[in-house]
Amino acid sequence: MPPIKPLTGGAVVFIFVTILLDMFALGLIMPILPKLVESFVGNDTASAARIFGLFGTAWALMQFFFSPVLGGLSDRFGRRPVVLLSNLGLALDYVLMALAPSLVWLFIGRVISGITSASISTAFAYIADVTPPERRAAVFGKIGVAFGAGFILGPALGGLLGGMDLRLPFWVAAGLSFANTLYGLLILPESLPKERRSSFRWRSANPVGALKLLRSDRVLAGLSVVTFIGQVAHVVLPSTFVLYATYRYGWDQTTVGLTLAMVGICAMVVQGAAIGPIVARFGERWALLFGLCCGAVGFLIFGVAPTGPLFWLGIPVTALWGIANAATQGLMSRLVAPDQQGALQGATTSVQSLSQLVGPSIFTLTFAYFIGSNAPWTLPGASFLLAAGLLVLALLIAMRVMAGIKAGEPASSF
Repeated sequence: MPPIKPLTGGAVVFIFVTILLDMFALGLIMPILPKLVESFVGNDTASAARIFGLFGTAWALMQFFFSPVLGGLSDRFGRRPVVLLSNLGLALDYVLMALAPSLVWLFIGRVISGITSASISTAFAYIADVTPPERRAAVFGKIGVAFGAGFILGPALGGLLGGMDLRLPFWVAAGLSFANTLYGLLILPESLPKERRSSFRWRSANPVGALKLLRSDRVLAGLSVVTFIGQVAHVVLPSTFVLYATYRYGWDQTTVGLTLAMVGICAMVVQGAAIGPIVARFGERWALLFGLCCGAVGFLIFGVAPTGPLFWLGIPVTALWGIANAATQGLMSRLVAPDQQGALQGATTSVQSLSQLVGPSIFTLTFAYFIGSNAPWTLPGASFLLAAGLLVLALLIAMRVMAGIKAGEPASSF
């Protein structure tokens, strides 16, 4: 197997810009999509929460089935064509949602988005292609700056545009995705040389086959469980935050957008400045445990905060959770061969999709129940408290996995 080629600044810049544009487009519609759903149901917040949860489940189901296929295709044909097709599909999806005359058409748009949204997982495979194993966690963190930067400007601008017209952010997002496609077509280089590509196998390009890769190693399997639980907890933010903030704090689209921008700023600082030094000083294992602790505490603050300013206090704490995500990516990428990085990312995305299948319904129904008339008491923050409990569970499992590594079960890859 040819060695991994050295990391180049140009390669990181190329993939950074791709993710930045993708996240900026996504950030534009985040504060608007739940409100657009609500507009179709007569501004009934509880009904909108249930329907929005269904949208999230359908999106995740498409990701679950198609991510392994796209991951396998990227291992066979390279990362570049998968990124290009993904960005083009997202652009068309945003156009469809901008024109959607009913919830049915909006739902179809989310299904298409679920099928084509593979550029992020492929981008991580891209980084694994060009980064030595010992540097991957830090580089994954630096690439994560693109997520934060996209969410700084995206939600803030989306909230402002949505205040003018709920559909305007979708048109802007479509334009950005088309620009991203053109950028990749003209500039983005391929990261996976032909001699390091593997054949496409249908038995591994399906959800069940892809998950077999994650069961091939005890540590990999344990980290996959931690990833699954953590991703379930993460779903509370996109599925309930907008509705929760509107209901509990009376925020408008602009305030919601600016709050999401604050989330992006904190995430960018953590991803760009904190992950590298923390991983270098304490190692990926302790970084994983520390990040999970911060995520649990942050969600606890979100759930109990009686006012908006107190909610904001939880944002920087929750942002430190990103350290755990980068550490997990770095640990898992060490356990597979170079020609399996795309398959790993496809399998990991399938795990995330499974979490997004159950997460939206769990959190939106929990939120709807505890603000409804049948609830024993009104507890709008119940969804965030549930998410905090899930991260505590993930922390306990991660501690056991890390103890296994210390005992040599199995630590040969580290």
